[in-house]
Amino acid sequence: MKMIRAIVRPECADIVSDALDEAGFSSMTKMPVFGRGKQKGITVGNMHYDEIPKTLIIIVVEDESVDEVIKVIRYKAYTGNEGDGKIFISPVEQVRTVRTGSKEL
Repeated sequence: MKMIRAIVRPECADIVSDALDEAGFSSMTKMPVFGRGKQKGITVGNMHYDEIPKTLIIIVVEDESVDEVIKVIRYKAYTGNEGDGKIFISPVEQVRTVRTGSKEL
């Protein structure tokens, strides 16, 4: 299994999560976050914004579904401008249910 963490523009988050749901990936976590990428924030007029609002979407999928999930995220989060986001993929070694303690892998 893999954990996919996608950092996307807030205005794209619902579009991405709806598209993932339609593609059959309905279990996910979504939360507002703040940060900056390699552009180190943005400057608008005289104001410099060091931390930009983003949305973090976390989803765990089987290895064979990773490419499909990435394709959906990239297609729905793409604006063509800097700051469209990042996608991180990590292995998941084990999953436990909080209530029962049972292993899910």
